[in-house]
Amino acid sequence: MNFNYGKGFTFSKHIPEEISHFERVFDIFKDILTHTSGDIDEAFDWLETLDKEYDIFNEDYTLQDFENDLKKRGYIKEEIDPNQQGNQADGQGKGKKLLTAKLEAALRSYALDQIFGKLKKSGLGNHKTSKQGVGDEKVGDHRAFQFGDDLNMINMTESIKNAQVNNGIGDLHITENDLIVEETKHKSQMSTVLMIDISHSMILYGEDRITPAKKVAMALVELIHRKYPKDSIDVIVFGNEAWPIKIKDLPYLNVGPYHTNTVAGLELAMDILRRKRNTNKQIFMITDGKPSCLTLPNGEFYKNSFGLDERIVSKCLTKAAQARKLKIPITTFMIAQDPYLRRFVEIFTEQNKGKAFLTGLSGLGQMIFEDYEKNRKRRIR
Repeated sequence: MNFNYGKGFTFSKHIPEEISHFERVFDIFKDILTHTSGDIDEAFDWLETLDKEYDIFNEDYTLQDFENDLKKRGYIKEEIDPNQQGNQADGQGKGKKLLTAKLEAALRSYALDQIFGKLKKSGLGNHKTSKQGVGDEKVGDHRAFQFGDDLNMINMTESIKNAQVNNGIGDLHITENDLIVEETKHKSQMSTVLMIDISHSMILYGEDRITPAKKVAMALVELIHRKYPKDSIDVIVFGNEAWPIKIKDLPYLNVGPYHTNTVAGLELAMDILRRKRNTNKQIFMITDGKPSCLTLPNGEFYKNSFGLDERIVSKCLTKAAQARKLKIPITTFMIAQDPYLRRFVEIFTEQNKGKAFLTGLSGLGQMIFEDYEKNRKRRIR
């Protein structure tokens, strides 16, 4: 569609944008790679299987061509075992295929595009508070200059108008009394800890729950880095124990033979947030199961997978109340449907005065995105 000042809008036939063989296959590959937790060889096996049914490759572009392109573009590399026998002088030796930092970043970007749509990076965060003063964002309100105001806040157009009114055209000069400043609002920062349940139940009953959770984590991280660069996000996982993971390791996240030590996860999350200077702090918790594990003072684990254990539940509720005292709201994204587990989440949420979403995996990413945006608009206290 083009605009001509003489003829107005003119429409032409839509010509689809040509996509290269590499880009076409690359999108499929990124999705598969998320499911295989970063195992490139397994992802290639899946591509071969899909090719037999959907003809992904052809004579002009083969799987080997795609692998070569990944290497040329810096998305994968091979780690050669120095003890491996054979001629590797030509650099063609076969080793373990690894993701590069470039591909890890591409996976986060792909997850964001899938879940939240394409977003452009902005220079500053967008969290608004009702407190006015020396801030980041102009709000359109004006007032007289006061001693101590930042000179960058002076609105020269309004100040000259004021000087003209006060002094007239013939004797136009500006005094301190003529200066007008424009009000601004602070854009506060948010510190978030994202807790991800990696207990064995996340892949039980024929439902893969860890991959959607992993995609959401990658998308949220990418969203914050692009749109709210002043915010911070930490990701921790919890099974029998809880530990932080690096952003670059998200594609490799997988479940283990673990119970669900929610208390350990909450303790670590609060410990991380205590060290943050930001006023706004929050915990997002993605889980599908009941808390079933505790760490005892002697370091041993107390486990009970049958029903809701009163001892474990009591500890969870205590942690929820502690987070409330620290003014750290917990938003729980419950991706299970069991009524008794829903009831536990409701009690847990009441203790913390946080929020809970009990809608399963459907729309998980959108829910987390919307809740993050809403939480950023809280008043700074």
